[in-house]
Amino acid sequence: MARNVFGVLGVLALCAADAAAQPARSVFVTTPDGQKIHCLDAGRGPAPAVLFVPGWTMPAEIWQRQIDHLQPMYRVVAMDPRAQGRSSAATEGLYPAGRASDIKAVVDELHLAPIVLVGWSMAVNEVAAYVDRFGTETLAGLVLVDGGAGFDFDLTIMPRTLRSFVNWLSLDRRQATEEFVRSLFNRPPPDEQVQALIAAALATPASAAFTLGTASTLTDNRPALAKIDRPTLIVAAAGPLVDAFRDMQRRIRGSRLVVFQNVGHALFVDEADQFNTLLEDFLRGIR
Repeated sequence: MARNVFGVLGVLALCAADAAAQPARSVFVTTPDGQKIHCLDAGRGPAPAVLFVPGWTMPAEIWQRQIDHLQPMYRVVAMDPRAQGRSSAATEGLYPAGRASDIKAVVDELHLAPIVLVGWSMAVNEVAAYVDRFGTETLAGLVLVDGGAGFDFDLTIMPRTLRSFVNWLSLDRRQATEEFVRSLFNRPPPDEQVQALIAAALATPASAAFTLGTASTLTDNRPALAKIDRPTLIVAAAGPLVDAFRDMQRRIRGSRLVVFQNVGHALFVDEADQFNTLLEDFLRGIR
């Protein structure tokens, strides 16, 4: 099943690629605890390299439009975090600091430093954990996409929220996953791509999906943001969390916040051209 799912994703990636783009190489990195982390590795070019990290249960292929756009100019890698995509279905290390170690393994084994690290959604917390654990020596810059490093929440509400999360995953996982994936977009991509993302998300075991979501929600890495001393771009969707993104901007010295209008959570898919132009300009500014 998983092999068929990711075969479909690969075909879709090739169909979506620009004529000048070359297919990304599929490579695996072994972490210190023996997990296999799958990566799409494309392009060559001067430093910095760009490393994309997707959010909760999403595969590396969700960044395909960015890979295609940037690979003529840069080395571009997108990773499947542990328990996602084609990476090992790990049962340990499913928390931001653990997955930050996987990012470090990818950076080191693929010789990517200096890198611009691009994290989306839950991966923003993992990027903050990376800075907290490993500093900024390997980094040329950061791009934080529509996610937080920690939020304030009401302790009286959280137990009910977690129970709802369990019920949502357990009653009809297929329907819950389809609702989640479709909710990412304001302007959905072709349905075959949506279906491939749904199938990829379902490849993450339900127990891992719950642990990942819970661990990230309960982890506050906001203090680590003060350690960031590299150029940082924050890109967010307009909505109720904008104040939290403004707080993030205040915590990161010299960072820039850009808010996209009329987009879903996967804003880099909804407005791929706008996002790619913004990202390319950012990269040019830190060469």
